[in-house]
Amino acid sequence: MGQNLGKIEAIRHKVRERATKRRAGRRKARRHEDGLSTVFRLAGAIVRAVLVMLMVATPSLLLPDVAIDTKQMVALIALFFGALTLVEYAASYPSLIEFRHAPPFNRIRFLSIFLTVLVLSLIARGQTEPTQFTQLLEILGGMIGNAIDFPLSPVRLVLLTVSQEAGLEHVALVRTAAGMSYLVSLTMLTIFVLYLRTGNWPARGTSFNVWVNLPTFDPTAGGDVIYRLERDARINVALGFLLPFLVPAVVKAATSGIAPITLANPQVLIWTMATWSFLPASLFMRGIAMGRVADMIRDQRRAAAAEAEAEAEGKAALAHA
Repeated sequence: MGQNLGKIEAIRHKVRERATKRRAGRRKARRHEDGLSTVFRLAGAIVRAVLVMLMVATPSLLLPDVAIDTKQMVALIALFFGALTLVEYAASYPSLIEFRHAPPFNRIRFLSIFLTVLVLSLIARGQTEPTQFTQLLEILGGMIGNAIDFPLSPVRLVLLTVSQEAGLEHVALVRTAAGMSYLVSLTMLTIFVLYLRTGNWPARGTSFNVWVNLPTFDPTAGGDVIYRLERDARINVALGFLLPFLVPAVVKAATSGIAPITLANPQVLIWTMATWSFLPASLFMRGIAMGRVADMIRDQRRAAAAEAEAEAEGKAALAHA
């Protein structure tokens, strides 16, 4: 009897040792995965920060005869935005940037603003150092600008804010910059909408965390989350539509009675046109994305309700049987 008890205790001891080793192995593997995840997240944050700094510095790098003070100021601004991007993407949980775990939302937005700044910088460089490529971009922008330059159009409103003392060549340059900015923004918006319509955003088969992807949106603030998401989606889409018309009108009203706007400085022209075209497209994308999230939550609720109803019917059938 004593020998049997001893054997049983030895077997229990071996089982406990194996269980302890398995738990230790799982903890080690989990720590290894967490370490790799941290390394990849930090590497991705560094790459994104470098790209953001490059985007901010692009006009200063491409434009000729940029003053030293201007380059230093641009470098400080680039470092600030790079540091902000690094901190945001290196953190485990976001605080400002939305849809961080729902690619390619932010990639499309960044590519849009980067391409706009790059193209406008090349067009501005072509005014003093023309090449065949810069001339091609200028012709394309001029065609688009002329096509959408009609009464009460966003381009016409932008041109109305430019000083009447500016020459015809400068007005044509502003029209070209506005046309190219609009082309890039509309192209990126179309790509996102097509990506969304094909059902690839967010990726199928993966969970969507509202708190992580919408850090500035509090789902527990009160009211139905679907209603609030749809309301915010409609507001963003409306602002995206109205902003190209409102901004020139507000600028024109704010500068009445003072020195008119000329946009003679190439960097001012580049960033003004890039911001003017990027913000509405970004608001459109945000509104469409929030509407998609609301639809996903509604579908999940319907599926849960159907599952609960089926389970209740099954229990009722068993009870009657």
